Amino acid sequence: MTFELYSEAVLTRDLPEHNLRRGDVVVVIDHHVARDGEEGYSIEVFNATGDTIAVTTVPESHLEPLRSDEVLCARVLQPAA
Repeated sequence: MTFELYSEAVLTRDLPEHNLRRGDVVVVIDHHVARDGEEGYSIEVFNATGDTIAVTTVPESHLEPLRSDEVLCARVLQPAA
């Protein structure tokens, strides 16, 4: 799946090093290909008030598009351990 730049996507797995969880909504900010040929994306994650809380890279398999049968929700951001 190819994601448009600046579109929203959903994480398909937890990223504990960034205190992110499966289901968190992210914004795709760049597309790249790793040396091994794997497609990947740089993503930015915002809190509920619009402040950036993480910028990182993930392989394409860590993202899925938003669907019309999903509901957005809020969760308390726990500090990374």
